[in-house]
Amino acid sequence: MNMTELNTAFKAAYNKEPEASYFAPGRINLIGEHTDYNGGHVFPTAITLGTYAVVAKREDQTINLLSGNFEDAGVISFDLSDLSYQKAHNWANYPKGMIVYLQEQGYTIDHGLDIYLKGNIPNGAGLSSSASIELLMGVILEDQFNLDIDRVDLVKTGMMVENKFIGVNSGIMDQFAVGMSKANHAILLDTNTLDYDLVPIDLQDNVIIIMNTNKRRELADSKYNERRSECEKALAILQTKNDINSLGDLDNETFDLQTYMLQDENLLKRARHAVSENQRTMKAREALKNNDLERFGKLVNASHVSLQFDYEVTGIELDTLVQSAWQQSGVLGARMTGAGFGGCAIAIVAKDQVENFEENVAKAYTDKIGYAPSFYVAEIADGAKKLG
Repeated sequence: MNMTELNTAFKAAYNKEPEASYFAPGRINLIGEHTDYNGGHVFPTAITLGTYAVVAKREDQTINLLSGNFEDAGVISFDLSDLSYQKAHNWANYPKGMIVYLQEQGYTIDHGLDIYLKGNIPNGAGLSSSASIELLMGVILEDQFNLDIDRVDLVKTGMMVENKFIGVNSGIMDQFAVGMSKANHAILLDTNTLDYDLVPIDLQDNVIIIMNTNKRRELADSKYNERRSECEKALAILQTKNDINSLGDLDNETFDLQTYMLQDENLLKRARHAVSENQRTMKAREALKNNDLERFGKLVNASHVSLQFDYEVTGIELDTLVQSAWQQSGVLGARMTGAGFGGCAIAIVAKDQVENFEENVAKAYTDKIGYAPSFYVAEIADGAKKLG
């Protein structure tokens, strides 16, 4: 991202120079999908695609927000005395929610800001642009108002914005990855306890390719909440004979012995995915720690199969991308990433095969779906931070 461009846009909008700059990444999840709200483990990493902001203080109580990604919306303004959710404010409700909940926690935010932000995360791709905006605003507020705030608390505040202010019933993974990541590491996070382990990633002669279906995915309107409630129902049934707090407390064998309790096929499949995916994720950490990339790739493949057949959140676009990827030479593994129903998949591909890979997968996908996918090489980045 060209910071000069951001500074110029800021000056054009607000007629003054910005005083500080910030960045928050997007994220991919290597494995561990739909486990975060089931008390399981996730394995995300931040990527170099993300959201940038330039900021200056104001003397009054007005917050002005302008996005280079939604220029038609113009400057969205609100006063610190009225932080109510407003549908018309669209994307600006994410930063607004951060102010609301930080104030509720007793932090002082007592003057306005002029903010210009721009992201290079493809819109609707499922790489977590909303968590990126939340944590970006979090680090802006932390720095501008000298807030002494623990980073995990900032992460939890982002999740609160998503759940309560926006109304999306998501888990904590996205905000945690965006807030806590470290370059060249993935985070194995226990979503029950928030214990986490930064695991070094050495992909050797391979890279992670993000494959975008280019099918828009609106998380709040998707079947996400339906899947979540199916898992809650399955858990409630299993809890009648098991002392467990979440599906993540079960291993595959224990779950197998309890399946007779789940008479509804959908509940059985949803719970089986939550349990098996959690186990795969822990095995994936071991594989990476042992530099066993081949095993890691196979676990990634198995994750997609479970998401396709047991959790049923993939759809023809993601399945076409992933199945085409599996057929290419130099591919260690591929799976959908994110909530599903469109969005993105990832593939671990030998560096010297990337060009052939993209060409072949694009052709197979376009022939079947009717429009082309997009590809990005994912470099693993630090979490949200001040740039200057």
